[in-house]
Amino acid sequence: MTIGVDDDESAFSRLEDNKGLAESWLRICGRLKGEVGEVEYRTWLTQIALGPIDGDEITLLLPTRFLRDWVRSQYGDRLNELWHNEIPSIRRVELQVARPGDPAPLPVTEVAAAPASAAPLPTEDNSPASRPVAEVRSDLVTALDSRFTFDTFVVGKPNEFAYACARRVAEKPSSVGFNPLFLYGGVGLGKTHLMHAIGAELVKSGNVSVAYMSAEKFMYRFIAAIRSQSTIEFKEQLRSVDVLMIDDLQFLIGKDNTQEEFFHTFNALVDAGRQIVVSADKSPSDLSGLEDRLRTRLGCGMVADIHATTFELRISILEAKAAASGVVVPAKVLEFLAHKITSNVRELEGALNRLIAHANLFGRPVTLEATQDVLHDILKAHDRRVTIEEIQKKVAEHWNIRLTDMSSARRARNVARPRQVAMYLAKQLTSRSLPEIGRKFGNRDHTTVMHAVNRVTELMERDAAFAEDVELMRRMLES
Repeated sequence: MTIGVDDDESAFSRLEDNKGLAESWLRICGRLKGEVGEVEYRTWLTQIALGPIDGDEITLLLPTRFLRDWVRSQYGDRLNELWHNEIPSIRRVELQVARPGDPAPLPVTEVAAAPASAAPLPTEDNSPASRPVAEVRSDLVTALDSRFTFDTFVVGKPNEFAYACARRVAEKPSSVGFNPLFLYGGVGLGKTHLMHAIGAELVKSGNVSVAYMSAEKFMYRFIAAIRSQSTIEFKEQLRSVDVLMIDDLQFLIGKDNTQEEFFHTFNALVDAGRQIVVSADKSPSDLSGLEDRLRTRLGCGMVADIHATTFELRISILEAKAAASGVVVPAKVLEFLAHKITSNVRELEGALNRLIAHANLFGRPVTLEATQDVLHDILKAHDRRVTIEEIQKKVAEHWNIRLTDMSSARRARNVARPRQVAMYLAKQLTSRSLPEIGRKFGNRDHTTVMHAVNRVTELMERDAAFAEDVELMRRMLES
């Protein structure tokens, strides 16, 4: 994208007294264009105007609130970093909506890439672990992450079918026998990893053009194409690729115009024999907010479910990650993490990364005790939430009374004692207040709950068998 392409150099006259600032902005524009590509640069950054500088803050102006909010969310941190590296005294970039009389965008006759003399800035995006694998022929692409390859994907029973389908597309995109490939599963189970792995493999082959983006990016680029009256260019670029990959399709639910554009792009590519790969958090039949015709087309290809991880797969993932880090992580620590963090592989890996970073930072071995200390917040969040209803049901079953007795007025000992135990466990295992617990037990007063807690505590101290019964109930509820 070019920022205010214009041969009229008279606009520079307002910066005659601060030529160095304008030159710095040109260099920053060059770096941005080199990083994000021509189309993205022209779509989102062309209308930025250089505003005033005030102490350690510089202001950039955009014509609309929508554009300001988008640039702030997508490029805000990077703009801060680029300005600070260019002029160390600048520590903050303020993005504002331009008002009548504010400066127009600077005319830049040539912003092709960062100046040759400018070395790459030391950012996280330039680190080997996160550097894009390669460029693809289409500019409409989100950078592929070199960490997400087939070699680093740990295969187990829950994901082996999806992995095999993804491999097939990466090896023979023009003759896989199914189109599209639809990957679905919960958050953090590996959908995006497989999408990046397919893209990396195809780019490596060198003879296939690939476009990969999230559904959200697809939507914003479509909107930008409408705003800039470049929808024909948008359509042509997307429909000229050999493989189109759209991640998190559920974000198109409720976006009727974008769905229609995606539907036509989908049909054009399939009719031309091009491969499509799509991911979502649900199967096509369960994406109720999509148009029927789109949902039907998505279900006509290969639908591959990535199931929730098993304990064995979580152990394998942790072992592979630990081995790659070079830090010795005891088996009992890996088992502990695999038992505690069960729903999300991303969070599981993040917990291990935190442990490894802690060990490297302080030069201490990874132990079970250290794990519980370092990850106390994560582990607490993953503790199972026990409800009062669950407690009442389990206690009623254990003491063979009716569930309705928990809230009845009956005071017979064979009913009152289990009810007191249930109140005690509700106080111990939930975050509910005494009045809230009382309401769950037939609208009893909080003093009744307090009496029950105290009474059960006394009985447990005096009666070992009773204490063992209550502890058994606790373990059953917490497991």
